[in-house]
Amino acid sequence: MRMLAVFEKGERIRHIGHLDIQRSVQRGLRRSGLPVAYSNGFNPHILVTFASALSTGACGKREIMDVTMEEDVSEQEFMEKMNRAMPPEMQLSEARAVDRKHSSLPPMLRAARYDLLIREEKYAARLIDAIPSMMARETIPAMRKTKTALKECDIKPLIFELNGEGKHLYATLVLTERESCKPGMLMEALCREANITEEVRVLITREALLGENEEGKLVPLETL
Repeated sequence: MRMLAVFEKGERIRHIGHLDIQRSVQRGLRRSGLPVAYSNGFNPHILVTFASALSTGACGKREIMDVTMEEDVSEQEFMEKMNRAMPPEMQLSEARAVDRKHSSLPPMLRAARYDLLIREEKYAARLIDAIPSMMARETIPAMRKTKTALKECDIKPLIFELNGEGKHLYATLVLTERESCKPGMLMEALCREANITEEVRVLITREALLGENEEGKLVPLETL
């Protein structure tokens, strides 16, 4: 069996990178005493994967890990043992047992929902006011960082939803194995639309990872 587990990356550890998150999860799984499966070979490792790496500096409300189990365990036992073994900032909120033949998570991923908290209220109002004019444009250029250079791209087709209230911007952005719109790309374009040249401080929280159901609607990935 496999266990799909939803966990949080809290604000206090937002600057920890994905590799350190992976190590923390592996240590937690070893400490938990759960019957996790290991790879074969000279240097066996726990069979755990993640739906999507979260950028350093961002928080995550519903990140998803996929753990292969050597023996069946209940969802409640998995949750209880893992939460005793994991740090307070990485507690699990949900676990779901699936068959080993269940599709892997990364190919099922379609989008992510974000809460972007603008630290300065004066910038938040200007950014929210700029949303309608930016979304009315035929294209929204932004710079995408590749392994070798920066390349311009059009992010308008990658924005499912964008609105704001108070000091918060709420965005649902494409996130697949082939293409994505990162929050930083969106902020760059929106600041340009709002004629803001100063650095805008933002707390990025990824609230959910989304897949597509049989009706073509975006739903939480962990429910598919």
